Amino acid sequence: MKENVVIIGGGIAGMEAAGQLLSLGYNPIIVEQQDHLGGHVAQWHRLFPDMIPAQELVQKLGESIAEANVFLETRVNFVNRLSDGWNVMLSNGINIVCRAILVASGFTLFDASRKEEYGYGVYDHVITNADLEAWLNGSADRRVPFRPESMGFVHCVGSRDMKAGNTQCSKVCCTTAIKQAIEMKERFPDSNVYCFYMDLRLFGKKYEDFYINAQKQWGVQFIRGRVSEVSETMEGRLQVKAEDTLSGRPVKVQLDLLVLMSGMVCNEHSSRMAGMMGLDIDSDGFIRSRDNEYHIVESNRPGVFYAGTCTGTKTVPETVCEARSAALAIHNYLKGR
Repeated sequence: MKENVVIIGGGIAGMEAAGQLLSLGYNPIIVEQQDHLGGHVAQWHRLFPDMIPAQELVQKLGESIAEANVFLETRVNFVNRLSDGWNVMLSNGINIVCRAILVASGFTLFDASRKEEYGYGVYDHVITNADLEAWLNGSADRRVPFRPESMGFVHCVGSRDMKAGNTQCSKVCCTTAIKQAIEMKERFPDSNVYCFYMDLRLFGKKYEDFYINAQKQWGVQFIRGRVSEVSETMEGRLQVKAEDTLSGRPVKVQLDLLVLMSGMVCNEHSSRMAGMMGLDIDSDGFIRSRDNEYHIVESNRPGVFYAGTCTGTKTVPETVCEARSAALAIHNYLKGR
């Protein structure tokens, strides 16, 4: 009989780990509180830097776990420690005994309404990166104007922000803004597109090329400086004030659409799992790995492992690679290695 491994979270980390564990001869059981697999990636339109459809990745991962047990719209109600493992009680009434648990509970996006100066929830045409992804995927969100003549993207909303209590970089916001700017230029080639940034952190493979292409091929304009104020004109357009810190001059532009790049923060589900199992929480609010160098996928509790953004901000490639690593770590643990 195949040994159970409970995977808490059915995003791309949980799906990839489940596929790897299946190939290693285990019985992965995915517990997902949403009504679908794929997490945030399932809601995205295309992935940078190659611009592949996000659904291609989710579909491929779904095919790899066809034989896995998946519980959707299900929560973990309680977890208790046994002499040689864990007992996981689910909201659907099922109890699972296992020796290994993988926490892949993901993240949530920073609540952009907390940054009142940007007007999210106040002005109709101020939206978040997630709102725009939904629109790109065909949502009938009327907050995106029919033919915007100009639009702006604000980086680091809720990230690297001491006042918001969130000092870490979210890693993906800069490149996501560039991706979305290109996608909007594809749809509205005559529009003016601005990116307001503090620093561009383009560390990944081909990310710098992606940035250069956005300027040269698509004409996206980058302004180094924080947006200080957003207001609405009598005509219903957005007036955005910022300072260009490279030129030392104030900037004032009128836009038809403003997109806020909300950063990643630890979600309530991850915090709840940490409380149930006695897992350490790090200073940034995410679950803390055993260390940040060599034991990234290991926890402070025997038999509990991590994958993906429950421990911090990560890109899609990092998340997938970490899920594979976690599956191998679980295999070695269960084999007593």
